[in-house]
Amino acid sequence: MICLTNLNVAIGDVLSLESAAAKRLKISSDSIKKISIARKTLDARRYKNAPIRYVYTLNITLENSLEKKLLHRFFKDKNVNQVVEVPLKVSRPIVDKAAVQPLVVGFGPAGMFCALTLCRFGYRPIILERGRDVDQRHRDIEKFWKSGILDTVSNVQFGEGGAGTFSDGKLTTRIHDTKINQVLEDFISAGAPAEIRYLHKPHIGTDILRVVVKNIRKKIISMGGTVKFSHQLTNLEIIDKRVQSVIVNGKDRVPCSALFLGIGHSARDTYEMLYKNGISMAVKSFAIGVRIEHPQTLIDMAQYGEDAGNPQLPVADYVLTFHDKARQLTCYSFCMCPGGSVIAAASEENRLTTNGMSNYARNSGIANSALLTPVTPADFGNDVLSGIEFQRHYENLAFMVGGGNYSAPVQTVGDFLEHNSGDDKFLTVPTYKPGVCPVDLHNCLPGKVAAALEAALPYFDKKIHGFANRRVVMTGLEMRSSAPCKINRFKDSYLSLNTKGLYPIGEGAGYAGGIMSAAVDGINAALSYITVDKNMTQSAKI
Repeated sequence: MICLTNLNVAIGDVLSLESAAAKRLKISSDSIKKISIARKTLDARRYKNAPIRYVYTLNITLENSLEKKLLHRFFKDKNVNQVVEVPLKVSRPIVDKAAVQPLVVGFGPAGMFCALTLCRFGYRPIILERGRDVDQRHRDIEKFWKSGILDTVSNVQFGEGGAGTFSDGKLTTRIHDTKINQVLEDFISAGAPAEIRYLHKPHIGTDILRVVVKNIRKKIISMGGTVKFSHQLTNLEIIDKRVQSVIVNGKDRVPCSALFLGIGHSARDTYEMLYKNGISMAVKSFAIGVRIEHPQTLIDMAQYGEDAGNPQLPVADYVLTFHDKARQLTCYSFCMCPGGSVIAAASEENRLTTNGMSNYARNSGIANSALLTPVTPADFGNDVLSGIEFQRHYENLAFMVGGGNYSAPVQTVGDFLEHNSGDDKFLTVPTYKPGVCPVDLHNCLPGKVAAALEAALPYFDKKIHGFANRRVVMTGLEMRSSAPCKINRFKDSYLSLNTKGLYPIGEGAGYAGGIMSAAVDGINAALSYITVDKNMTQSAKI
């Protein structure tokens, strides 16, 4: 098989991929037995008036004799190489572990893929999820968005699939672990579009992701796992620095020898319980800010120019960063959602926070993104739980400033920069539900964050003309970008620093930053446990 890289295809090019590849390799299209996309990226740069184009990496199967000829002909061409197709490895049980039932707490990406990995090696994990199944969870969330009645058990933060299920479903990650491919294949098998294998910025969308997580749950159950909803971890029983059992819903005792803790970034009561039990933890930095909304056409025009609106192009996104070294002010875009909406993401009563979400089609016509500023222990204190109290304080402020009914505080960019309030002539209708209240966002933002936004908005407007249009609406507050504390663990074993049998995993433990990295972290923790358990089993037999 030949791998052809850096194949440029202009968006207006009518050639098929087979024809484009054949033209590049100087062969006939009929010579190609099979062609598949390994990578697809969009290059919207206008270098020397070049058209917008897709850049492909293709795997091409030819007759053996022709393949040898091409490799000889293009031996100096770094974009033509031979590759050996390696089939995806599917794990098999190493021993009969049908009686072993590790506990997995949390059914977000980390817990889900941890459990799936354990099942593949013959274990029968029990998964405890404090929230509800994704279908009921969806109904509970819709009720909240329509009525302002929050369910603290089932919401955007808690329930099957984790917080990422009600987001954009982005699958981009900065980690370079080969297990990413396994995660993608599992998503595809569960109903995700096959294009996530090769897109540079793959996403699933919340509408498809709800189906995917349900199908993965069914797969885990078919392999011997058990998933229990409305089962919240409320205490630990630790003897001789080892987890012996857990308490569920404040009353039920469940023995365990291995506990995988994938609690997510918003399980504040669980953090408090862990701290009281002496689990090794540390405070960590995170970021807070607001959501900003623009017409999607504005972002498309900034990215694509005259080609904006071309059906061959995806809706455009952006990445913006501002840093003022002299004043030590930083602001950056985060979780940008093309064609999406701003959503109510509260999980505690009388506290308000937002997030961004979009369906697979990204066709709302509105682009939104968080604009965040980092905050550190220097801003809120060095105690393990001080970051949580900082979040709660400002979430309560946002709730009160917004009217005390989960309506979000909003403000136009013009009013914000001029320290005015009350203008409701928005460039786009705010997408946040159950409602919004025009206020001065300075009244619910830390001074450092407000100052960073004031400095960053004019700078961003130079990058994207119209970004800081005075009628653009900002919605407060974005508070759950990452966990406010960290559950310490050993790097290689994934075990807690001071509690045997406890495996902190995923974003909530401080070791991931999105769906993919959390899923891979769950897999790696499971594999670490399996390796240790296998060695112990072999030693016992000897």
